[in-house]
Amino acid sequence: MTERRQVEELLRALHAARLEANLERLCALFSSDAHMRIQGTSDGKAIAVGASGIGQIRPWLAILVKTFRLSEYQLLSLTIEGERAAAHWRVAIHSKITGALVPTELVDLIEIRGGQIASYIEFFVPS
Repeated sequence: MTERRQVEELLRALHAARLEANLERLCALFSSDAHMRIQGTSDGKAIAVGASGIGQIRPWLAILVKTFRLSEYQLLSLTIEGERAAAHWRVAIHSKITGALVPTELVDLIEIRGGQIASYIEFFVPS
């Protein structure tokens, strides 16, 4: 059983790696057979990404870190129950392509197995 402290540390490491745009650190947090889903809206258009296994997850994470810079991070709430966590957070997302800076709210739903992320679901919406 994963302790609360371990789950919180893993989640904070995930957010830190996202903020630093550190692809290697991000990928190391996921189990080899992890599932990832990211859903939200941007400019009124729905965005949905799904991947299974680190071989599919890594390219999506690479796109995220190459395309967006995150700043003004705030962890608004964190709920941990056993090996599951829900984090509500806020960042300013800067597009390296368009130059747009968009304040955004996010919710992460994470399941941990063996000290790594086994399931990662992220919902986001510009605030």
